[in-house]
Amino acid sequence: MFRGMRRIKQLLSPEDAAAVMERCTCGIMACAGDGGYPYAVPLSYVYYDGKIYFHSAKVGHKIDAIARDPKVSFAVVDEDTIVSAEFTTYFRSVIAFGRARIAEGDEYVEAFKALVEKYSGDQPEETKQKELAGCREARIIAIDVEHMAGKEAIEFVKAKK
Repeated sequence: MFRGMRRIKQLLSPEDAAAVMERCTCGIMACAGDGGYPYAVPLSYVYYDGKIYFHSAKVGHKIDAIARDPKVSFAVVDEDTIVSAEFTTYFRSVIAFGRARIAEGDEYVEAFKALVEKYSGDQPEETKQKELAGCREARIIAIDVEHMAGKEAIEFVKAKK
């Protein structure tokens, strides 16, 4: 169902791909948008418990697209250094495929905590708890990852050896 990578030497291990997902702060979710047009939107997210979570308003383009077709892809770029003398970039990226859905109950709370910790971990605990207690207007969307693969520049592969 999911294509294999042509340049297999550049494939990240599942552990390295997960580490990229954990450390990046912005990803692009692509889904089937209005009128058959692809819709790709940058999102702050957290990779937690093998799933991708982000917050959203209760109504809007993302929610409508997910309700119509929950299949999405989600991409992050961890490294992208221009090497002008070689007419290339040294890169590392990951793409995940899965199905998006609204998180509810305990999953909502745990995912929201993980988002707050990732983006406001340096704030006092009282401030974080107040944010968690007061925010019920947002949706938390979960992407249940069905396939994930990462790739890096061959130069990074060679440097590991």
